[in-house]
Amino acid sequence: MDDFLLRALLAGSGIALAAGPLGVFVVWRRMAYFGDAVAHSALLGVALALLMDLDVTLGVVGVCLGLAGVLLMLQRQRHLADDTRLGLLAHGTLAAGMVVLSFLDRVRFDLIGYLFGDILAVSSLDLIWIYGGGVVTLAILAGVWRPLLAATVHEELAQVEGQPVVFVQAVYVFLLAFYIAIAMKVVGMLLVTALLVVPPAVARRFARTPESMAGFAAAIGTVAVAGGLGLSLATDTPSGPTVVVVALSLFGLSLLTNPRQKSDINR
Repeated sequence: MDDFLLRALLAGSGIALAAGPLGVFVVWRRMAYFGDAVAHSALLGVALALLMDLDVTLGVVGVCLGLAGVLLMLQRQRHLADDTRLGLLAHGTLAAGMVVLSFLDRVRFDLIGYLFGDILAVSSLDLIWIYGGGVVTLAILAGVWRPLLAATVHEELAQVEGQPVVFVQAVYVFLLAFYIAIAMKVVGMLLVTALLVVPPAVARRFARTPESMAGFAAAIGTVAVAGGLGLSLATDTPSGPTVVVVALSLFGLSLLTNPRQKSDINR
């Protein structure tokens, strides 16, 4: 196997392993649009990094985490609906990113590459970011798993039981923003949420416990990455979008099945 294909497989698999556990809460908490908002803000991070001559990955991570913090503050504004807050942030950061880019006339910027990603161009440094960030993300998620699960199932009851609901929800939002910033390098801003949503949606039909759903989602995401890369190589199609198409195909196949047993997470 060529080195660039091996790096692409390792990168995609690393993202899928982190996306599985993170994505189950995206599905349960109906936060798919949050991923879109954070992904749009990544363009502003890229533009600011280029303007200040910083590492692009650091710029994207910083802006995405900043957006998550602003969103948490806006949640105190009860008169604004969740989709309104996300829409304001998504379009505002995207527009700001385009404005900043207009000042970089001497910098060659591949906007399409950041929109759709280039998994075949992953470097060794990218692998360090992916696996290092994935380990940190999964370790922190494991630490807040139980209280976050309790807050997801019944927020008021979790508060009565003394669970740190506000804290664990904030931790999860920052983890999700951090993951999206890392994964953007591989699958692009417009497609990053697919690996967060589609594999958990497939796993939800077969898993009987939250933990098994996280494991199934990680495995399904890894299969989608491997299958998408293989199909892309055979058909000469863009690798990132092909991975998502394979994931959606797995979801379509799951709809043809009829799981014999259903758990509470499937209802």
